[in-house]
Parts: sequence; structure tokens; C-alpha cells
Amino acid sequence: MLTRKQHDLLLFINERLKEAGVPPSFEEMKDALDLKSKSGIHRLITALEERGFIRRLPNRARALEVLRLPDSMNQAPKGRAGFTPSVIEGSRGVKPEPAAEPARAEPKRSAADVEAGGAVAIPVMGRIAAGVPISAIQHQTHTLPVPPDMLGGGEHYALEVRGDSMVEAGILDGDTVVIRRGDTADQGQIVVALVDDEEATLKRFRRRGNTIALEAANPAYETRIFSADRVRLQGRLVGLIRRY
Repeated sequence: MLTRKQHDLLLFINERLKEAGVPPSFEEMKDALDLKSKSGIHRLITALEERGFIRRLPNRARALEVLRLPDSMNQAPKGRAGFTPSVIEGSRGVKPEPAAEPARAEPKRSAADVEAGGAVAIPVMGRIAAGVPISAIQHQTHTLPVPPDMLGGGEHYALEVRGDSMVEAGILDGDTVVIRRGDTADQGQIVVALVDDEEATLKRFRRRGNTIALEAANPAYETRIFSADRVRLQGRLVGLIRRY
């Protein structure tokens, strides 16, 4: 769910709030994480806020509130072990997510079953390790039968969406998006983008000269702009599945 740096910063902020009652300064956070500039801290705080772990309080300098901690912070760590991040985050909600139920294995479908049912089975890549592109994932949680007319040509995978950053594009928390694997996209398409080889996000793609803008479909979130060399596209949205 979080990268190592995001995890370390959240832990540092939480410990400082417990000890002093006030959050650390950006300079203190930069030194604690051994970063060269405060811009890296701004990016980490934005990512933590999008994922619903912290909140910046308006009209107050240095005002940060920890909303929740990952479950792994409540477990005895081995050394400084991080944790496996979920793909596609972006919630600003203040309520902790309920503990996830153990995944139930779905019955395997043979090629004949898939063909007979008129559907194509694609892998659901529910989780990725920090810093590993989707193209390098070897493990899948399960497969999902998808109507072939949703796919077209190419290779596809599915992702489980968490968060509200794309609600105005009709993508809600709990939806499953179908992604066509690829490293290019047209202006305005919704893509899976990997930022700095460590953060996967679902956003609308815009290229502006030598920069790439990743736009949320929720006015509560700012458009994030990166130099083109910091962003790698992992695929574009071709379908959405919602269960009621």
C-alpha cells in the first residue's frame, strides 16, 4: 500500500505527534528520511494524503493529522520491513478501512469453460511490490472472466480500485478496471502510470511539452505534473466492472 519512504515518513510524523504534540517541520522530515530537498517531502505527503493516511489542516502552518496507520505498523516488524502496496490508491476518506477478509480462491476455469461461456479470463493484479512495474509481476490473485468485446486486441489485466480520486470519471472505490497493457496513450485517456518506479496510480494522461500531467477526476485533488522521464505508462483503461 505504501512505498518504503512513504511508510518511514508516516511513522516519523506519527511518533513526533505522540512525543511533542506537533508535527515535524519539512526540514526535520527531510533530514529524517535523508532526502536532498524538501520537494521530495511534498511529494510523499501528497501521496499519503491521497491514500487517506494523513490530512493537511487548512489555514494552519505545519498542521498535519494522522488519520490511520497501516496494519503492518501494529505488528512487530523484522528490522525495517516494509509492506506490499495495493495498486491504485487515492482515498482522502477519514475512516479506516475494515480489515480485509481472506481472499477466497475462485474455481479454475479451463479453456473450454471460458470459450463456452463466451468470456476471456484475464489476471487480476491486485497487489504489486513497491518499485516493481506491473510488467514484472509474476503473481496474480485470481482471474476474471471478461466479455471479449470489451478487450479487443493486445494483452490485458485487471486492477481493484481503492479511493475516490476518479469518481467524476465514473470510477468508484471497489470497482475493477480492465487495463490494456502498453506504454503509450493519447491525450485525455485514463492510464495506469508508474511514477519514479515506486508509485502506481490511475489518472487521466496529458502530455505538456517535456512534462506529463496526471489528472484526477475529483476536484479535491490537484493535477500532478512530472518530467517525462519520471513517468512510465503501464497500460490504459478499456473497461470497468462493478458489483452491486
